[in-house]
Amino acid sequence: MFARELNKLAVLLAMALLATQTMTPAWSQGNTDRVGYFDVRSASLTLVDGVQELDARLQLVLSGEALQALNSGITLSIELNLEVIRVRSFLPDSGEASLTVRYELEYLPLSQRYIVRNINSGEQESFATLFSALNNLGRIQSLPAIDDAILDPDRRYRVRLRASLSTKEYSAALRFLFFWRDEWDLKSDWYEWPLKR
Repeated sequence: MFARELNKLAVLLAMALLATQTMTPAWSQGNTDRVGYFDVRSASLTLVDGVQELDARLQLVLSGEALQALNSGITLSIELNLEVIRVRSFLPDSGEASLTVRYELEYLPLSQRYIVRNINSGEQESFATLFSALNNLGRIQSLPAIDDAILDPDRRYRVRLRASLSTKEYSAALRFLFFWRDEWDLKSDWYEWPLKR
């Protein structure tokens, strides 16, 4: 019985791998050799009027496949994940607060403009080049992140930040396709620092 179930699983896995090779969408054909990566270069929190504001510098380089998808009309979603973690001496550290900021990057072929949209605030900006759009996305300035009132002044905290290309909002079929493609697994390492108060 177990062997039969294991064989079924192996067949399903083989079919999935075959599907990723044969169901290649038009936007992924062509030059997809460009390697993408996301990197958090620096980050800090500054207390302003009772709110911890985030300043960060990111380097966002799209893979060839993600770039072709963008130029073919697929909107890319980029997430910033910020976590504040309470440092404890004799117990495991515990998550105290978190924030996810979502951005959308879209290309409009008629106007040949790149649109950067902050989903959390609704703000959007237009750029003539992809370089300027990604450069803008990579400069986070005075972003309200954490209400300082929820943090205990007598406790120690560490903060970490990560940037990633999110595929959560796409259809199940596209998510399945992205799962098997490393070009869509763009995620920075966690950038971590102690919170100074």
